[in-house]
Amino acid sequence: MKAREAFFDNARFFLILFVVFGHLISPIKGDSALLSGLYKFIYFFHMPAFILISGYFSKGFNRPGYLKKVFVKTILPYALFQLIYCIFYYVTGYEDDFTLTLLDPHWTLWFLMSLFFWNLLLKLMAHLPYALPLAIIMGIAIGYVPFFGSYLSIDRTFVFFPMFLMGYYMKPEHFTLLRTHFSRTLSLTFLAIMFIITLFFIPDSFKDWLLASHSYVDMGYEGLSAAGMRMLSYVGMFSMTYCFLSVVPSEHFRFTKIGSRTLYIYLLHGFLVKLIGLTDAYNSIDEFYQYTLLLIVSVFICFVLGSQFVQKITKPIIEFKLPIRRHSMNY
Repeated sequence: MKAREAFFDNARFFLILFVVFGHLISPIKGDSALLSGLYKFIYFFHMPAFILISGYFSKGFNRPGYLKKVFVKTILPYALFQLIYCIFYYVTGYEDDFTLTLLDPHWTLWFLMSLFFWNLLLKLMAHLPYALPLAIIMGIAIGYVPFFGSYLSIDRTFVFFPMFLMGYYMKPEHFTLLRTHFSRTLSLTFLAIMFIITLFFIPDSFKDWLLASHSYVDMGYEGLSAAGMRMLSYVGMFSMTYCFLSVVPSEHFRFTKIGSRTLYIYLLHGFLVKLIGLTDAYNSIDEFYQYTLLLIVSVFICFVLGSQFVQKITKPIIEFKLPIRRHSMNY
């Protein structure tokens, strides 16, 4: 079996940490300019980078049985966790009535649905000439359709597909070029500038463009201005993803192993975040040091849910495998 590369597992760890942190601060981001800026800053790149890495590891899409394997690793856990979320939302009181909605993904589950569709689109488009510009055009065009929204994660599938396709096209030498001293220095400078921009100049409403789950009409745009905003969001996503990947270290750390188990953290952390939301924990969070505490809690959640113990006991329902020692899917 080919050895895992520390760079990609490190990238996954930081990205899943940003996912958890973003979800933890989401209920109170409107109360703090700092948290609102952090939220927008994170959402520029954390899912786009995840999607690009997933595309990079999808180069075997033409192999026999590949799509069946993807189906087992995406749609089956999606269906199970969609059911669990429906029960969870009803039992905890987040929803008054029990409704089973298999085709409208709950919260974080959109990624699994889209990941399956991205692999299907890859099979259709990977070898087409000018596939990447065509994917961008499709991502722009889908926003003009007013009725999809979160249904089957169609909007997000088409909007983020260019990131997945870009990852598929990338080769190891491209990631090597990302990590030159010049590239890292430039990227750190750009990230610092972008944080200032998101903090002081980008309105909170722009987050809807980064979430990519709304039509242009829903966001109050129409005509060419909508296409221009989508292109602007693409520029931000691609550039921020480049900069993030440029500064990810390649060495092995204590957290590197956690980066190989991000699927577990992604699927399980939502329950903890929602349970925290049912308490009074957020009522007293209004100081900078308390925001730092949320980051520490996010790290703790990642280490607990990414532990070998949690992987062992939840593997049958997440990967539909018995808990044997084998690397999980490249997520």
